[in-house]
Amino acid sequence: MAKAILGRKLGMTQIFTEEGRVVPVTVVESGNNFVLRSKTVESDGYNAVQIGFGDIKEKNVTKPLKGQFEKAGVKAVRFIREMRLATPSEYNVGDTIGVDIFAEGDLVDVVGTSKGKGFAGGIKRHNFARGPMGHGSKSHREPGSTGAMISGPGGRVLKGKKLPGRMGGERVTVQRLTVVRVDADRNLILIKGAIPGPKKGFVVIKDTVKPAKAAKE
Repeated sequence: MAKAILGRKLGMTQIFTEEGRVVPVTVVESGNNFVLRSKTVESDGYNAVQIGFGDIKEKNVTKPLKGQFEKAGVKAVRFIREMRLATPSEYNVGDTIGVDIFAEGDLVDVVGTSKGKGFAGGIKRHNFARGPMGHGSKSHREPGSTGAMISGPGGRVLKGKKLPGRMGGERVTVQRLTVVRVDADRNLILIKGAIPGPKKGFVVIKDTVKPAKAAKE
């Protein structure tokens, strides 16, 4: 069974193993996830499941979403994501998904929105090296040349050129993380290492797409 769940990042801490080793972990609060819709190749052209999580005020729910929640027979939720699954029939509309679908030692991929850092220069955004800092230099932190003139009276900047601009606030996936502990009583999942996004940011936790590493002989 393919496993996936939505949650909210609470922050990082550390725990100790039975051997006394310190393990840095990110705490994710999940709670009850509701299956809102099941898509199949016959009806929609592909297999997928829509899952919702998070409380929201009734006045903030749009009419189309309200109708979808009523059809599924679940309460309104804030965060909705669609998961591509090979066998969506394993999930039925209206079902509740808890943190207990994962267990200690599971390998997962975590998807989130990275922290927004606003407008940034090329040195901070792309890790460029700065120019000489002597008084004779006219280029300390400037991006430098943007390329040769292509044609006509003047050139153009090619698409994809690394330049100053908006940094962060992008969809980021961190793969092959280990579930260290699952607390079903408090609806918490402890994942080894860091995951994308700020505190209280929504994330998606699902089975990793990377196969297990081969053991060294």
